Amino acid sequence: MAQIRELDPSASPLDYFGYELRRKREEAGLTQKELGGIVFCTGSLIGQIETTLKVPTREFAERVDAALMTDGCFSRLVGLVLRSQLPTWFQPFADLEAKGTYISTYQAQMVYGLLQTKAYARAVLETGMPDRLDHLVAARLERQRILAREHPPLTWTVLDEAALHRPIGGCEVMREQLAHLLSFRDHKWVRVQVLPYDAGEHASLIGSFTSLRFDDHPDLIYTEDLISGHMTANPDTVREAALRYAHLQASALSVEDSAALITRVMEERYADTQGPDERAVA
Repeated sequence: MAQIRELDPSASPLDYFGYELRRKREEAGLTQKELGGIVFCTGSLIGQIETTLKVPTREFAERVDAALMTDGCFSRLVGLVLRSQLPTWFQPFADLEAKGTYISTYQAQMVYGLLQTKAYARAVLETGMPDRLDHLVAARLERQRILAREHPPLTWTVLDEAALHRPIGGCEVMREQLAHLLSFRDHKWVRVQVLPYDAGEHASLIGSFTSLRFDDHPDLIYTEDLISGHMTANPDTVREAALRYAHLQASALSVEDSAALITRVMEERYADTQGPDERAVA
């Protein structure tokens, strides 16, 4: 007889999800295979999620809620599960990012995480050679849900032109990513400016940074190094970052001219053809 792995539901959000999924499935008198048939997946996947070997997606959680009539329990829980998959050092920032009313960021190397496509995010995260890449990608996509809220934060990104030209993931991935950036042109709460090469030396040659503003909390500045992130609410640092960001915005192209540059790079550098050096991304 196969042994059933016992979970401690208090160990983590993922353990709690798996524990509750098994409990609710058994209450409904369903086998893993039977539930899988209802929610359009294999019984094996049900078993892997019940034992925390796989992280559930939001779509999976919604289907399970419908199948087991659990009144949105798993849909509410899956956000905590996916957030818990972020690196431990990054979770405090992600929590505050989700509460911010205004996000302003300068990105020197790549597209800001909230604006990344799935394929682009996967290619970026893969460079860290993580053990659970799928989990990290799912967590990043879940983080982006704040932009789809009824009252999302105003998100203003100044993107260095270098990020448009660096072929992360290959031509197809970049074309999709740049098209995704262009999709925000008519978005009320998202603005993208490009800092062109022609700007020369600028106010943040030292690197990327992000500012968070809140209704009822001091402003925060977030930066990253090779292996961790750093937040500060030091008033002098916040003022210095605000001054530098104002200079970056002034040096950047307008939102309209930025969209034109993104379009030109997408069409000229990432034409819809496959080259011999293009690599596939799962």
